[in-house]
Amino acid sequence: MSTENDILINGRKVGTDHPPFIIAEMSGNHNQSLDRAMELVEAAAKSGVHALKLQTASPDGLTLDIDSPEFLIDDPASPWHGRNLYQLYKEAVTPWEWHKPIFDRCNELGLTVFSSPFELSAIDLLEELNAPCYKIASFELVDLPLIRKAAATGKPLIMSTGMASVSDIQDAVQAAKGEGNDNIILLKCTSSYPATAADANVATIPHLREMFGLQVGLSDHTLGIGVPCAAAALGATVIEKHFTLRREDGGVDSTFSLEPQEFAALVEESERAWASVGKVVYGGAVVEQKSLKFRRSLYIAEAVKKGEVLTEQNLRIVRPGYGLAPKHIDVLLGRKVNQDLQAGIAMKWRYIG
Repeated sequence: MSTENDILINGRKVGTDHPPFIIAEMSGNHNQSLDRAMELVEAAAKSGVHALKLQTASPDGLTLDIDSPEFLIDDPASPWHGRNLYQLYKEAVTPWEWHKPIFDRCNELGLTVFSSPFELSAIDLLEELNAPCYKIASFELVDLPLIRKAAATGKPLIMSTGMASVSDIQDAVQAAKGEGNDNIILLKCTSSYPATAADANVATIPHLREMFGLQVGLSDHTLGIGVPCAAAALGATVIEKHFTLRREDGGVDSTFSLEPQEFAALVEESERAWASVGKVVYGGAVVEQKSLKFRRSLYIAEAVKKGEVLTEQNLRIVRPGYGLAPKHIDVLLGRKVNQDLQAGIAMKWRYIG
């Protein structure tokens, strides 16, 4: 298996020797309702995910309150097309006073909870709440002071790499390691909302792992669970997707979020994908041995007397597989048998004169 060490997150081992660590990202899908946020907590726990993640940010910590073209989202394909950044973030952020009740309820349910800090003071709040790890979002991967402060806590650091060049990733990894923190997991991410499967490029996962010698997972914005299951088969140790109660309820991230039953399927199917990788095996795995009898082999099909010649009529390739391999038929045809053989006898070399 892998040479990377396991990383412990809230008592759970994360690594290639374990099923993927599944994170449900609440993001702004609480729709500015604490009651809905708590419903999301309950639904996440019931779905079987391993962790719930928040975003700890404030509009002023993210951007400037300026209404000029540079502060508008101008991508027609974006679900937030035409929105002002400051106003969008006012709608999307999770109020800081909600964090404690959310953390408390997750802890009661045995659900790991942590967050993505988007400003230095957010780490102070999350430290007060004893967050077990930190997530650095793709857009913040270039914020090295933020990475350094999160890494300095000594807790595991999960960093998304959407849009990042190899140099960007190297800078972020070095910033974390410079604080003495080697517990780093990188996430392959496509920063498009939603992203298509063709944009996912999950082949990057093993390449990233080899390049940096770190665990690599997936932060996914595609629809469905096919892409994360493919990532699990490629060695992704962490899978993060956005989570909502019902897409039809709307919300800033609802269009590319999974509903509870879909997350339950993701937990189950990603573990199956991980388990299916196994190791390189030829000649039949142990579990296949009992099926060998159903392979074809050479059998006496019609009774032959001692001294008679084997022909296509009295020697056939049939099931079960206890006789000589079919590849020997050309050698055996025309040879004489050295004893009487009844129909149904598995052909052996000792029957040839």
